[in-house]
Amino acid sequence: MSLIESILKSVVLKDAVITEKVKLSEAAFKIRLKNETIGKINFIPGSFLRMGLGIGKDELSLKDKMRSYSIWDINKDKSYIDVAIATHSNGIGSQWIKECNVGEKIYFKTKKGNFLAEDSADSYMMVGDLSALSHLYMIRRNIGKDKQVESILYSQDKQDLFPDVDGTLPFDFYELPENPSEDIITMVREKVSTFKGKKMAYIAGDSRLCVALNRFFRQELHWETKQIKTKPFWNPDKKGLE
Repeated sequence: MSLIESILKSVVLKDAVITEKVKLSEAAFKIRLKNETIGKINFIPGSFLRMGLGIGKDELSLKDKMRSYSIWDINKDKSYIDVAIATHSNGIGSQWIKECNVGEKIYFKTKKGNFLAEDSADSYMMVGDLSALSHLYMIRRNIGKDKQVESILYSQDKQDLFPDVDGTLPFDFYELPENPSEDIITMVREKVSTFKGKKMAYIAGDSRLCVALNRFFRQELHWETKQIKTKPFWNPDKKGLE
């Protein structure tokens, strides 16, 4: 293990133990991370974790040793965090989640980012693929119950999509091919036509879809930039995209 990795483990990152591992679908797992300090985290809904999944693997570059995953749920009283990880890619994260076991130690740090729950709007449009599902569940739970919410959550196999932590299905699920920008724009156009009051969109997942929908909302619907929140969770031409 390199000196930088040793510093990461001892100074920068916190450690936790995997206390649960559950298969959510053929393409996703949930793990529960527990330690004595999670209950003290100043948590903001929409935050995520930087996890050191490749620490100790000398064949990997430093940037490839770290992966980012959304915090799906946090219980500060019981001091645990739940994370959902998809297995569609053949990257470090997908291989790690298939092989990890309860009782193993994981190193992580929390990051706030900008894709956070904001409850100031009246009407919300939420769009994303499997990689964004748990994050959008967290956003949905923290914008208030009296909101108008329309949604498009999709996967190439709809059975890969899973319920929220409480077993509910607050989103509309669709079976669509990778990067279905034109199909989704058609659906979004119809769904937002009923919106009233202050409007906001959350768009996450495939970076190509984030770009296409951001352009659509600004140029065709004339929404302001601050009404459109995007988070590219992955890019087909890159790896390790935060």
